[in-house]
Amino acid sequence: MKQIKIIIERSIDLYCSYAGNVDGIYGAGDTVEEAKQSILDAIEIIKEINRPENIPKILNGNYELIYKFDTQSFLTHYLGIFTTAALERITGISQQQISHYATGLKKPRQTQIKKIEAALHNLGSELMSVKL
Repeated sequence: MKQIKIIIERSIDLYCSYAGNVDGIYGAGDTVEEAKQSILDAIEIIKEINRPENIPKILNGNYELIYKFDTQSFLTHYLGIFTTAALERITGISQQQISHYATGLKKPRQTQIKKIEAALHNLGSELMSVKL
């Protein structure tokens, strides 16, 4: 299936979103959910106002949206769900360091980004196997 890679970044006052692999798809919102909805709205507008030959080929047929966050934006958004203590527990990165990444005081090295991502994917896999 075709993939549209949506980048979500936090600016001073809102979340910006844009398609990294398709020109002309942009969105924004006060929350991540609003930024995602803004992208969906932008895609619909592109399909509605353009002639079929002017619509990016990737938007024809089935496609999926893949969301990619920078570390600061991810942490800012999800610290309402994950505490720094919980993130320390699953990543092995200190709460202080995670707080620095979330505020933008420090930027994580690529190895730290991969460590956070791997820990979250492992948690997701573990949760997917839970039956209640």
